Amino acid sequence: MSDRIAHLADAAIEVVAAHGMRGLTHRAVDARAGVPQGSTSAYFRTRKALVEGLVQRLADVENAEIEASRLDVLDEPPSPDALATGIAALLDHWLTAGRSRSLARFACLLEATHHPELRAILAHGERPRAQARALVASAGSADPDRDSRALVAFIDGLLFDRLAGSAVTTAPTPGTPESREQLRHAIHAALVGVLAG
Repeated sequence: MSDRIAHLADAAIEVVAAHGMRGLTHRAVDARAGVPQGSTSAYFRTRKALVEGLVQRLADVENAEIEASRLDVLDEPPSPDALATGIAALLDHWLTAGRSRSLARFACLLEATHHPELRAILAHGERPRAQARALVASAGSADPDRDSRALVAFIDGLLFDRLAGSAVTTAPTPGTPESREQLRHAIHAALVGVLAG
């Protein structure tokens, strides 16, 4: 993805995070990106192309952040505590510096459930699922397919709850040691349950 396209896709992510999918227009992205009117439509001719570009950018950044977290180089086999600590740090990042991307990701997933032509964007979640499968397999899972699906569902639910659910008013502020510890505790409990199943 070129720097110009990435800049426009990042602006689209910010628009969706702030205004939801209904607020996503070429004109809104131009304004957010600080580029002349018509620039976004020169790169993304249709709204569908704009959504697909936004989702590709989300996938690229998310995959890079997962790889940078170095969860794949933990001791073999990785302990649930080490995995929980690493995953909690990643989620904490997605709740703070990556908050806009997390909000946009959920908005895009919901949009895809109502628009069949956008369902291909759901396929962008396959790489993180494969990484989760490899992690639970290396941690000793008897059924990595089943256990990775359960773990990903739990992590997505935890992230969604911290972004929009009841935890917003009861959980410590994201980015604090208390928040990371609560995340680590919840993920550790989920991992122990998944691996024992």
